[in-house]
Amino acid sequence: MENIGEIKIYVACLASYNNSILHGAWIDADQDPYDIWQEVSAMLAASPIENAEEWAIHDYEGFEGVPISEYQGFDSVSEIAAFIAEHGALGGKLLEYYNDLDDAKKAIGEQYAGEYESLSDFAQEITEQSATIPDNLAYYIDYEKMARDLEINDVLTIETSHDQVHVFWAF
Repeated sequence: MENIGEIKIYVACLASYNNSILHGAWIDADQDPYDIWQEVSAMLAASPIENAEEWAIHDYEGFEGVPISEYQGFDSVSEIAAFIAEHGALGGKLLEYYNDLDDAKKAIGEQYAGEYESLSDFAQEITEQSATIPDNLAYYIDYEKMARDLEINDVLTIETSHDQVHVFWAF
């Protein structure tokens, strides 16, 4: 197999497929839509069935759980792949949550508050940044409960792994 990107689609020639012949290509999805189309065109031109022109995406990898449909346009595939290439698992989880690329881009661009081991760590950080806490009161602050309250109305959390929570302001 060629050394192509980690985010890829398998595009099959439908003329071959309908004649019980497996013919297709794995294509790097993190590239310009026109370049994807060029590779699909080359795959169709090399088809064992003459004048093949129909294709379908039969498989995909590296999209972090974001579903790619059989006939999804290459513009969309390219945009999603670029977003995931830039943001990794977090990008995939945001797309899963919002189900809209523009909303996911807005969240990461305008609402992202940072990565923490837990939401209570975030609560502690913003509390300590915004107030001076006397040493004799510090042990009485329950950051776990503050985190729970934040999550009810003020923030969205996306967990990408154990001890890796991404916090977004909910506005």
